Amino acid sequence: MAKPLLDVTKIFQKLSIRKYGPAPLLTRPDTLAQARLLTTSAVLNTNFFNKLPASHLWESITTVSNAGKKRGRAKTVSKKNIKDLNKGQIIGVGKANIVWPGLSAPIIRGKELVEQVQLPEDPDREQKLIALRNTMGFRKFAKLTPLERGWSGSKMPGRSLGPPDPIGDETFTDFDTRVLALKTIVIMKGNFGRKRRLSAFVVTGNKQGLGGFAMGKALEGRVALRKAKNRSAQKLMHIRLFENHTVCHNFFTQFGATKIYVWQKPEGYGLRCHRAIKTICEVIGIKNLYAKVEGSTNVNCVVKAFFLGLIRQKSPEEMAEEKGLHLVQFCKENNYFPKVVASPSECKKAEDISKDEILDFNRYCFQGKVILQKKKYAPFYTKLPSYYTYVVKQEKLRNQPEVRKNLIAEYGEVRSFLADKYPECKQTRPPKKEQQTEDEVE
Repeated sequence: MAKPLLDVTKIFQKLSIRKYGPAPLLTRPDTLAQARLLTTSAVLNTNFFNKLPASHLWESITTVSNAGKKRGRAKTVSKKNIKDLNKGQIIGVGKANIVWPGLSAPIIRGKELVEQVQLPEDPDREQKLIALRNTMGFRKFAKLTPLERGWSGSKMPGRSLGPPDPIGDETFTDFDTRVLALKTIVIMKGNFGRKRRLSAFVVTGNKQGLGGFAMGKALEGRVALRKAKNRSAQKLMHIRLFENHTVCHNFFTQFGATKIYVWQKPEGYGLRCHRAIKTICEVIGIKNLYAKVEGSTNVNCVVKAFFLGLIRQKSPEEMAEEKGLHLVQFCKENNYFPKVVASPSECKKAEDISKDEILDFNRYCFQGKVILQKKKYAPFYTKLPSYYTYVVKQEKLRNQPEVRKNLIAEYGEVRSFLADKYPECKQTRPPKKEQQTEDEVE
């Protein structure tokens, strides 16, 4: 192949061009062989193998069509079993290390004609190709720390995107953005057919009562996430918090087919709720909460319903003023002693309270709804004879903790009802033995 190319090049070098006159531009070749080389003939040399590039050919061999996948032909095809033997190969470079004019080197370099040259052999070429092919089929995923992982492994939902981009002089240094959903959506166009895009749904907040959510769509995932993150910073809402750790009160909220019941919890309880609600609470600054989702668990509906409930919260003063009654708190952490949280400007009297007025705090918060509680069944051991014997023995101590609590609340100490007549009827402790000094011991 190289020899005919050299002959053609030499013939073109011998040809001369006349400057003037109607004579032909090219001189007549000297020999018949040279004339045959200059003749042209129409040859159809286009087929399947030179229409498509090498990457398409390899893809046609190593993959299965969509119709074949539906028929189950792609069971044994995997990226681990596929090796692209064309990878690492260069046109014009093979086992024999030779300079090929027109393939691996230009035909003419300046005014000189490049000739075929034998280069020194590369003994490590085969080993390099084998090592390159062995690395194919093993895809390395980016390693993430446990704090950077999302809800399920290395997928985007649940992962942090950092603060939104600054707008002018305004920066969002204390904010954090979390991904709630990242999915592919398809719409049908009349001219283009199916048009695929990525949809991102995120929530952002500063962990001090500010939060917002937004959705972004784009052809690429990074662009969609960036759009949603910056839009969420433009739609911030102020959320009321009770003692900077939980919601102001229990509430019921609904959006579409999603219903959410939320309970206020004390410090140390944690977040026991849907994972989307938990992510929102972490971003806003809510640390203790219990929520129950009924109906549809679509992430969009859950987020919108929860934000509606947070926005519609009422402060304790507003609730007391609305009902015209004192708002009193009973909690286990305070041994169920009453604690007045808020009082109205004018408190209603007993005669002013109507019979159908809702005085139960839970029913008032849940908009008159009564939550169905599961029946608590007695443990299995309550039917055993030994448990009956235990109950009989503990009968005399049944109300002892409540009695002690009431005596301390009323008298400030544990005493008998005969203590006024008999002062010795009080709880006393024996005096501590005085420690003997070393001198006395000696």
